[in-house]
Amino acid sequence: MTRVLIVEDENAIAESLLFALRRDGFAVTHAKTLAAAETLLPETDLVVLDLMLPDGSGFDLLAKLRTLGQRTPVIILTSRDEEADRVAGLEGGADDYVLKPFSPREVVARIRAVLRRTSPAWAAIPTAVPSSSSGRTVRSSLVIDNDTRRALYQGKLVDLTRTEFELLRVLQGAPERVFTRQQLLDRIFGESYAVTDRTVDAHVKALRRKLSQAGAPADLVETERGVGYRLREISPEKENLPR
Repeated sequence: MTRVLIVEDENAIAESLLFALRRDGFAVTHAKTLAAAETLLPETDLVVLDLMLPDGSGFDLLAKLRTLGQRTPVIILTSRDEEADRVAGLEGGADDYVLKPFSPREVVARIRAVLRRTSPAWAAIPTAVPSSSSGRTVRSSLVIDNDTRRALYQGKLVDLTRTEFELLRVLQGAPERVFTRQQLLDRIFGESYAVTDRTVDAHVKALRRKLSQAGAPADLVETERGVGYRLREISPEKENLPR
């Protein structure tokens, strides 16, 4: 689980970010001062850093990180809108710059983008499910045809809605990876849509029912309690496939 440190002394801002990041599957810690932040840096994968703090400037923490040769990604969060401050932050080694006021979901999206640029593990995660040259993605007896937008299980058509098809496509793009509900919402609907986590639950329930009717194992789409969903890798024996 990726560990994000929020360095922000305004409680309302910090709480909104903590909620959004935890909902998206991140492990998050919070520091209100530079001194508190320094103690948490060794266990941090990315820092969201306010510039105006009670015991100094966020630039000081950024400079200390880069002087020590630490490449922990840093996203500067500030109400300053002067171009000089933005340039100073980026030239000082920041990876991105977000101005207040902001949408917490925008910050989450920027965090994911920075991690994809800086972390090999995140770079391996596709932002969209790739299609093969034939327009098909295959997982043992489950076939998704991106050109015709059809899904088949052991050759039997699974009659899916557009949303159910997109949900299955995302899950199949990274078998065994747990996607949070928010990640699935963002990939299926986009970040501008006002939909809730319950929307994902309803579509997963319908998708499971239709896959089961086609002969798929009942636990093909598995719930990771308190986190989200994954598409399981099932052995040929459990899928009742010919060997």
